[in-house]
Amino acid sequence: MVKHYIIIASAYSIGKRIALDYYSDDILSMEIIQKDIDYIMDKCGKDVPISSHFIQVEKKGWDAVRKKDKFFDGIELVETKEKFVKLILVDQKLKGIDIAKYILTKQPCTHLKLEKLVYMCYADYLCKEDSKLFEDTIYAYRLGPVIKTVYEKYKKKGSFLIDVPADEDDKKMYDEQEEKMPIKSRILASKDGLKKIISIDQTLDKFGDYTAPQLVDITHKKNSTWDKAGRGETKDQIISDEMIKKYHKYEKM
Repeated sequence: MVKHYIIIASAYSIGKRIALDYYSDDILSMEIIQKDIDYIMDKCGKDVPISSHFIQVEKKGWDAVRKKDKFFDGIELVETKEKFVKLILVDQKLKGIDIAKYILTKQPCTHLKLEKLVYMCYADYLCKEDSKLFEDTIYAYRLGPVIKTVYEKYKKKGSFLIDVPADEDDKKMYDEQEEKMPIKSRILASKDGLKKIISIDQTLDKFGDYTAPQLVDITHKKNSTWDKAGRGETKDQIISDEMIKKYHKYEKM
């Protein structure tokens, strides 16, 4: 019998689970396996969501593992721990579109309302944690703060409500049967993911019931970050983190 010790993680960037497979027809070296687990945690963080599995099969090879247990179907085998870590690290950082898609699982929004909620989620988290919620630059447009990945994705929706899934690409994000991971899990897999989800939910509890015009009024207040960034009067005016930390306190009803 061939013994397999398998380490599994989710790689949301490729929409699959990934695995490292250690196997032997004699005795597995748990010292080597533990060393690799320590390496993964050192590179990806102690709270990196990985799981481990032990299985015995009659033949060598990943096909024998998948044939023995359907749980392993659809898992992509990774050759090295370095590649395994690289795939996980891609998911450590979020984009504004990830937050937008999560918000849409909680409530339908117009594009304008969605932009404002994504911004409020970012600003609240930044001011509480002194850390970025996502990597996108935030700009001051005529109608308030804008995240370009969200703008480009949903601008054609206009004043219509955006529901989930908004299109076929989004549908895959929410369809577990197609090996795609739910967007909440995508956020949880990022650095400080649980803290981010809690913060986003708290922001939605505060601002989620406001209409788009009400949210525009909030972001347009005197001394708001949008106001201090130039009110969208010229192209690509950036709202910096320093401005948000200084002026977000004015953005409330």
